[in-house]
This record gives sequence, structure tokens and C-alpha cells, in this order.
Amino acid sequence: MLPEIGEEGQQKLADSKVLVIGAGGLGAAVLPYLAAAGVGEIGIADDDAIEISNLHRQVIYKSSAVGKLKVEQAKLMISELNPLIKINTVSEKLSGKNAISLFEKYDIIVDATDSISIKYLINDACLFTNKPMVYGSVFRFQGQVSVFNYQNGPTYRCLYPDQNNTALNCEDAGVIGISVGIIGMFQANEVLKIILGTGEVLSGKILVYNILNNEQQKYDFEKSDIQLLSREAFEQKYNKWEAEEVKFESVLEEINNDGVLFLDVRNIDELPKISLKNQIQIPLMHLENEIEKLDENKIIYIFCQSGIRSKIAAELLQQHQFKNVKSIAGGILAMKQLLKEEKI
Repeated sequence: MLPEIGEEGQQKLADSKVLVIGAGGLGAAVLPYLAAAGVGEIGIADDDAIEISNLHRQVIYKSSAVGKLKVEQAKLMISELNPLIKINTVSEKLSGKNAISLFEKYDIIVDATDSISIKYLINDACLFTNKPMVYGSVFRFQGQVSVFNYQNGPTYRCLYPDQNNTALNCEDAGVIGISVGIIGMFQANEVLKIILGTGEVLSGKILVYNILNNEQQKYDFEKSDIQLLSREAFEQKYNKWEAEEVKFESVLEEINNDGVLFLDVRNIDELPKISLKNQIQIPLMHLENEIEKLDENKIIYIFCQSGIRSKIAAELLQQHQFKNVKSIAGGILAMKQLLKEEKI
């Protein structure tokens, strides 16, 4: 009934293919609205499983689904919402090996992640495949939305040219669920405008929204010269360092081993606290400048709040020729529970 859409617009939606990277808080808001609008083919890429701490903001999941893969549960939910559309799931981590071939299958890429390094990967893969990137980001009570590489417009690197991997994600910084819901719906709105060719797309503009005072601002930014990587260079860049993850339960017997070092890369004031033998704390933002405090001959197990920053730290140490570094999956939240169960 909307004259800006009509039957022609509905057909455009049915013919469109959208890939959503991340089935967390942002993805949980984006996916139902794209499915309900009739987007013909939706891809969901996420390698994570549902945790109880996710549920306050990832509202498409049930508490009974804790421990199950997010992509499978997301597919189940939106299939029940709209059984007439095609849904593809990718349960492997996005990397230099699979990003380009995956993006080539879709018209629009939605960045629903909370990892800075993955956002740069998405941006560079969108540039290579000439796909628009619908960007969303949330920090506590404030969110941002933009569209990059739309009709050869500005990219993520035009707005944020310097890669800063020390930023906190939602799990580490804390977030109220409403924030990601609002920003995710803004993202879904941008996707629909791109498909339908109506309205003003947020290309060359970034929308900043604060839920505490309901203030929003739009800022313009210009396109800068960005060198397009070859496919080989792209894959080399994003596959050079891959942090190995281990579960804390597999290293419990090593907590008293003098040849092992446990590195806490959280900020000094972060809780909960634990105390392990051979433990040292260096916040991620200071790690490169204080790297001499670490013994490269030891096996270094790195942990943070949830397992995101520890992977970044592990890759950083690998770049500095540390050979035996591993990230503890799930971070301190998983460690604290296991230590309690083992009465350590």
C-alpha cells in the first residue's frame, strides 16, 4: 500500500540477497525485520554458541537454547516467522580465506559484529567484491550507524583510518539490550532503503544515537584514497596471524607449572578478580609497550572478560615472535565458574 514500495518494491525485496555477519545483539534485531519484510535470501554468519549472558540483548533466543549454535537457532526463529524465504547459515569464523567467496554470493553485507578487527576485514572484503557494508556499533548507551562503499562512496577506513583493536566489545564494556535493538533496527532500515532505492541512504554520513537523552546527530565524512588489495594480498593480510584458543579446563593442571604464565589483558578495575600462580596483568592497550615484561620462553595463556581481547593479544604477541601463546575461550567468566567448581 505504500506508494514508495508497491508491488515492484516487494519484488525487489524478494529478489534480494543479504548477508548478516554476526547473530548477536545487532543481528538479533536485524534478522527478524529483514525476514518479515520479505528479503528473499538471508545469510547468517557466526561461529558462536548461545550463552546465558547473551539473552538480555539477543532476544531471538530462548534460555532453553543455551549452548546451541546461534546460526541454527536464528535460522529456526526466522524460518518460523517467514517460511517463504531462503536462509543460509555459516557457522565458521569469518576470515581472509572465506570472506571474499562468501560476499560474492550476496548483494548487501550487514556488519552486526562487535569486533574492531572483523569490521576492517568486512570493509576490505566489501571493497574487493564491491558490496555495500551496512555498519552498526554500540558502546554502552550510544550507538552508530552508517553505510560504507555504497555506489563507490566512502568506506569504513575513510571514517576510521587507524585500526584500533583495543576497543571493548559489548560483553566486556557492558551494554543495555535496548541499545543494540535500536541500532540493529536502524541497520535493517538502511538495508531496506538500499534494496528499494528509496529515501536517503547513510552513505558519507554517520548517525550517532544516545538512548539516555534521545539525542541523535549526523556527521558527514569524505571519501579518502584507499588502496585496493589484490585477493592474494587480502588473504595474506587476514590469515597471517590466527590465535589458538583453548578451554580453561584443559589447562587447569598447569596452573602451578613454573613454565606457564597466565596473562590478564583486562583493565585494572575490571571484575571479577582471580589469583593464579604465575599470573600477570597488562591491559591490552598497554601490552605492546610493556611486552618486555613477558618471557617468550614460557607458554602464555591469555584471558580477558569474554575471550575477544585475549585473541587480539595473542595475535599481537605472535607478531612479536612469541611462539607459545594461546587465548582462553570464554575468558574470566568461564574461568571463574570452573575454579569455583574445582574449589581452587
